[in-house]
Amino acid sequence: MDERTLSAAASTPRAARAALPAGPTGPEKREDAVPLPSAPAPALEPTVFFFCRLGDMVMLTALLKMLHRRYRRPCQVIGTGSWTASVYQGSADVSRVWSFGRHIPFPLSPAWPGLARALRATDPGPIYVCERHYRQLPRIRRMLALSGVNAARCVFISDDPERLDRHFIDQLLSLGERTPPALQATDYPLPPAHPVWTPQLQVSDFERAERDAWLAQRGWSGRQIILVQPGNHRSMSRRRARWRRLNADDKAWPMERWVALLKLMHARMPQALIVLRGAQLEVPMLRQIQAAVGSEGVEVAGLDLRRSFALCESAHSMVSVDTGPAHAAAALGVPLVVLFGAHLTNYWSPRSSSTSPVLALGGPPVSTRVDQIDVQTVFDAWCTLLERTPGGVAQISSAAVFQQVHRQL
Repeated sequence: MDERTLSAAASTPRAARAALPAGPTGPEKREDAVPLPSAPAPALEPTVFFFCRLGDMVMLTALLKMLHRRYRRPCQVIGTGSWTASVYQGSADVSRVWSFGRHIPFPLSPAWPGLARALRATDPGPIYVCERHYRQLPRIRRMLALSGVNAARCVFISDDPERLDRHFIDQLLSLGERTPPALQATDYPLPPAHPVWTPQLQVSDFERAERDAWLAQRGWSGRQIILVQPGNHRSMSRRRARWRRLNADDKAWPMERWVALLKLMHARMPQALIVLRGAQLEVPMLRQIQAAVGSEGVEVAGLDLRRSFALCESAHSMVSVDTGPAHAAAALGVPLVVLFGAHLTNYWSPRSSSTSPVLALGGPPVSTRVDQIDVQTVFDAWCTLLERTPGGVAQISSAAVFQQVHRQL
């Protein structure tokens, strides 16, 4: 190309240059050229709404991990209760947590102005709403509307019918597979599901050291710890006396059965320490059970959430009614027996973060109340855990222990 041609090309508008004759570097010489890769879609911060109790928020960690991998940034979580942030402490999948009271108008909350700004600042990040409750879901919709969020960023679990034949975690993960209309699914492909998405909680080294010092202070170091969780959220309710009077708590197991079970467990593993755990409001109830057992191998621990997680992590096994701490124990890999009342086990049963066993007892159609489950059934299930859990437990049949204990009564 001579100087005049170069000058003409330089002065020709870009839109017209495509009409110039192809030179020696034209298309006929570029048939094998590799197209330049397109720039990857920007990483986005997902937002997740869920106004539920402890067990649900533990199960939510499976979805948070999946969304983090898909959108390449950790999630912000909006929940209820001052304890919510404690659940996700140390999680690489959570960037920040916003908490609101379940029964307080959200515009009156000190957290509301900050959340409204954060929702706008994370645009066009996806918003996943995991709530179905007839009171809480409209509340979330008002939050979104008042903050001026683009509705095309949002997906709602309530758009799909609830399936009681499918585990709730699987329904959460199905929600995470959906893409908001504002985004392109091809820009944010689903991450591989290997390993399987399961709930998981974190315990820090500092919390482990604090736990170990706490155990040593009480002379419990070096002993296998079996956790027992007799209470549920109704045990701490302001209406707990009414629940007892009306016998309306489907998760309540009679105290005499807890006493009988603990005696059997102590006979099977006399070297272990059985710890009745619960919140501070549950300690009087736990003390009653401890006194009725009358054994030095049974103790009581009223712990906050983080200390409870740390103790769970080091536990040999756990027996619990269907409640939030049972989900936390499974998420920390504790071998677990869970007593169900009116809830379906195939929908709500805790899922382990590892290969540790989780055995669910009761629940429809077998039973609709925990007090329909007998002591022998629970003890046999716990003995099954021993067969699957390392620890050098003597091979004594549960029936033999049952007979031995009842001869002593």
